[in-house]
Amino acid sequence: MSALCLIEYKTASSSCFDVFLFSPSSPSSHPTRDQTTTIKMLAETFMTAALFATTALAAPAPNPVQLMSRAPNPGVVISKCAQPGMLALAYDDGPYQYTSTLVDILDAGGAKATFFMTGTLYGCIYNQAAAVKKAFASGHQLASHTWSHGHMSSFSAAQVAAEMTKVETAFANLIGKKPLYMRPPFLETGGQVLTVLKSMGYKVITDDVDTGDWNRQTPAQSEAKFMQAGARGNGHIPLMHEVYQSTVETLTPWLINWAKQNNLRLVTVAECLGDKGGEYQAQSFPVHQGPLSC
Repeated sequence: MSALCLIEYKTASSSCFDVFLFSPSSPSSHPTRDQTTTIKMLAETFMTAALFATTALAAPAPNPVQLMSRAPNPGVVISKCAQPGMLALAYDDGPYQYTSTLVDILDAGGAKATFFMTGTLYGCIYNQAAAVKKAFASGHQLASHTWSHGHMSSFSAAQVAAEMTKVETAFANLIGKKPLYMRPPFLETGGQVLTVLKSMGYKVITDDVDTGDWNRQTPAQSEAKFMQAGARGNGHIPLMHEVYQSTVETLTPWLINWAKQNNLRLVTVAECLGDKGGEYQAQSFPVHQGPLSC
């Protein structure tokens, strides 16, 4: 009976193997030429498998930070941050008369926020050009809330696309960038909405804490919702509206303090999703000089 034996010997840079066929019942342990060929083939196969296994075991495990930093997919509804330790303040329906004040309050508190802006809901966006530019220059994220704030679930695909491209044009004229994030009016995502938004590359944001300011709830009632939601787990993306003075001047300062007390960083929606730097399309556009109209 014969046995295949591998004898390891080491060089300065690697380990190698000699192979021989040991036959205790045979007067000679030297293999024939055919046996030698077979042995070499088996040895090569063994070495290849061993090296492959070693390489696989040595491959580094994925970095958790890298996993969290993967950008969210377009056309998928997102309601919460992808990471803990953050709070992504997000305001709808502007720009409006309180936008500039809101930027000042956020800046004073060391907070970054996201402004989901419309084209015509509270007057033409170009009438608030200075406030829009101020928010962008302060490092806040500007995102789309559609042009007219309509019920898009009942819109055709062409109408949904038009709602988005009109805001893109306004942003390009005012800040030289086009957004890649949006929050649908009334949080409606039915009909053609998600299909069109996916084709346009938009990340679709809703919320996980509704402040209820749109429903005449007081800042105190809104604050209670945050305390109930708590500061643990992945960060919150609240639904708020910058068109209410109490949200801007009372609720926002409270949220800044609440975040600090709970060691939460106040960041943009894109950053809380691990997509910092992905707020806008890559291309830049020349900022329009002179008056514009809707």
